[in-house]
Amino acid sequence: MTKKTIVESVQRSVADYLNTMDGHEVNGLYDMVMSEVEAPLIECVLNFTNNNQSQTAEILGLNRGTLRRKLRKHRLL
Repeated sequence: MTKKTIVESVQRSVADYLNTMDGHEVNGLYDMVMSEVEAPLIECVLNFTNNNQSQTAEILGLNRGTLRRKLRKHRLL
């Protein structure tokens, strides 16, 4: 089994999404992708760290205050 990179996963997902649009106009893709990815990214890292917010913030490159704000925003608290 080959290991897939995040880049490959994103490229495949975006290409699949665009192909399903079947000629419909696409707007705001960047903001849509970023808003869709943030919550599951944080949730995965939280699970990896057994809900240790300090470790999660460090892995994500955020300070704890920013992480907590994002946790509230995505209702992950």
